[in-house]
Amino acid sequence: MKAEKLIFSRSDKKIYRNGDKLIKLFDENYSKANILNEALNHARVEETNLNVPKIRSIEVVEGKWAIVLDYIEGETLQSLMNKNPDKKDEYLNLFVDLQRTVFSKNVPMLNKLKDKMNGKISEANLDASTRYELHTRLDSMPKHKHLCHGDFNPSNIIITADGTPYIIDWAHATQGNSSADVARSYLLFYLAGESELADKYLKLYCKKSDTAIQYVQRWIPIVAASRLVKAPEAEEQFLRGWIDVVDYE
Repeated sequence: MKAEKLIFSRSDKKIYRNGDKLIKLFDENYSKANILNEALNHARVEETNLNVPKIRSIEVVEGKWAIVLDYIEGETLQSLMNKNPDKKDEYLNLFVDLQRTVFSKNVPMLNKLKDKMNGKISEANLDASTRYELHTRLDSMPKHKHLCHGDFNPSNIIITADGTPYIIDWAHATQGNSSADVARSYLLFYLAGESELADKYLKLYCKKSDTAIQYVQRWIPIVAASRLVKAPEAEEQFLRGWIDVVDYE
């Protein structure tokens, strides 16, 4: 198999299209264990009835590890939002409904969200007192087993020509408390410069799910700290601004 049409490029991976297949090609220095874990996460999510592209194979392409999936023809929800600002509310409703559908699934073989976040907080470049407060808060949160995407944003939703939504990029999938994933989506809107949309999203999600906004807000410092570990320099100051746990007591 050859990597033909380049669709997307980052320093550690490139995405290509080859006919009806999508090739996610990782840099030669990318951890093989992480690649195989991503494929395993994706395969486990496939066993739900969610619309996700199916994995075709895991192989070496041009000397590099690759995950080969079905290519989904369509446009991302982010692109549609950008092109049709008058339909943003409609798209936001779809976004929230899709996320709630994800949360309705149970995938018991996935890693636990709390374990992952505890590890990330321990790795974060934060003082010991802040890490202690964050660990304590995380441990006090209710334990749930909902499917959590880990990077749920409009760029990871593809809408096909017939209107079918597909959810992509399950590398960070875990099982745990859905409000943690909501807090992450909220921060992702902010990081994209969409603060107004972030607030509207949070209010809409909480209304539809009958969840207290304050409860989601208690997750924000935890999620910000977990993202801090591999955050680019441009994001670091923003994330640190959300980690002051006292603001959410």
